Formats: sequence, C-alpha cells, structure tokens
Amino acid sequence: MKHIFKLAVVATLVASLFASCKKDENKIFYEGGTAPTLTASSTTPLTLLPANQNNVAMKFNWTNPDYKFTTGVSSQDVTYTLQVDTTGSNFTNPNKQEVSIPRNLSVSFTVKELNTILSKLDVAENIPHNIEFRLKASLVNNSVPLYSNVIKRVITPYLDVAVPVPTAGTLWLTGDAVSSGYANPLTGTYATSQKFTKLSSSLYELTVAMVGGGAYKLIQENGVWGTQYHMLSGGTWSGGEFEMKDSDPGFPGPPTAGNYKITVNFKTGKYTVVKL
Repeated sequence: MKHIFKLAVVATLVASLFASCKKDENKIFYEGGTAPTLTASSTTPLTLLPANQNNVAMKFNWTNPDYKFTTGVSSQDVTYTLQVDTTGSNFTNPNKQEVSIPRNLSVSFTVKELNTILSKLDVAENIPHNIEFRLKASLVNNSVPLYSNVIKRVITPYLDVAVPVPTAGTLWLTGDAVSSGYANPLTGTYATSQKFTKLSSSLYELTVAMVGGGAYKLIQENGVWGTQYHMLSGGTWSGGEFEMKDSDPGFPGPPTAGNYKITVNFKTGKYTVVKL
C-alpha cells in the first residue's frame, strides 16, 4: 500500500512538472528592437513666414524599429510620436509638444503646422530658437518605447494663436462661480471686477473672488453669448485647453471660495487657475 502511494506521489509531481514546462513553452517573450533612426529634410536655420504657410517646412523620415518576440517580428501596429522641445529641456518641458503618427515612416509639416507646434511650445515669436526633435516608437498601451536620435534646428516662428483672440481685445468672466451669476451684460462693479487685463496680444489675466463650486464662461463681448470660449475635454478647474465655441459646459469653478488668478493664453490654447 505504501509502495502504491509513493508511486502516485511521484506520478503527480512528474505531471505537474510536465505541465509547468508546457506552460513556459507557450509563453511569448519580448526579445528587443532597434531604436529608429530619424532624419530631416534639412537642418539649416529656418525662418517661418505667414506668406509661406502652405509650403512644406520640414519632412521627417525614420527607420522601422523591428520589434521582435520569441515568435518572430511583431505583427502589432507600431505607434510613432514626434516629440518637439527647446534645447536644454531634454524633452521634460511641460509645454513639450507630441505629434502622434500611427504606422507611417515619414511625416511632413507645412509652415503653418510647424509654427502652430512652436506656438503651443510657448516660444516667443520673431526671434530664433534652438529646437530639438526626436521620435518615440511604442507598441500597444505605450509599451516598450524606443527613442531615436535627436535632430536640432534653429527656427524663427511668427505670431500665431491656437485659439482666436478676442476681436475687440476684451474678455470678461461671468457665471455662478462668481457673485454676479450668469449676468450678461455685466454692469456696475462687475463690469470692472470681472474684466481681464490684456497683458499682450495673446495673453489675458484676471484676479477675482470666486465663491467655490459652480461654473463660469468667458465672453469676449459684454452682452453677447455667441463669441464665448469654453473648456475642452480633459480640462479641470485648475487648467487645461479651451476653444472658442458657443456651448456648454464652460469652465468649472474651483471647489473652495477664495481669490484666484486666471490666466488665458490664446497662443498656446491653455488656461490656468491658481488660488492666491
């Protein structure tokens, strides 16, 4: 009886070991890839001009990273992202721009497209800037990223904006996140206390008391709803992107009452809200 029991134990162990080996044999392992090599149509200094906005400014090409697994070359789609940043930031600048380019091994940018990228990078117009480009390759869910070499170029952008600036150069805040409620037009002290200061052709700022909760809208013409601005998806009360559109939901107010500084940057298409 003991002999039979021992045989049964050994048989069980062998079966378990065999099953484990079979399981390992079926696993697929990542074996690596080759960082893509990025090339550009030109690396000489470039001045962007509005008159040439439809012309091709730069073209990039890159090599396939050839992701490999134990089963061979990956059949998964490779996503490419061109990263653009100022020299010295090492692609950690919070304003760094990323352009998604699925599947292709090249991309071209017109003068206007490249200028828009630099505008969102928030560099000053009409002066040269040292700009860096690199390519990031990745598989599904941004996995196993591989980075290319860095291409440097001196580029002079022109003034452009991501969001149309207020036509008359004025901007007001109204809504139930402030004491005026959704008054439009704003009158009396509200017409002054909720009017933004124009810091430049594309930058506006307002320090205002907010009640906590609620929401608000930005109107560029006092008494008119049709040319207002509202938050884009993904934004929060403290910041995000916006666009010109006569639509809800506007902007969410901060959760607690207090004095807040609201900055609206039409060049980058971003707003920020900071409690003072």
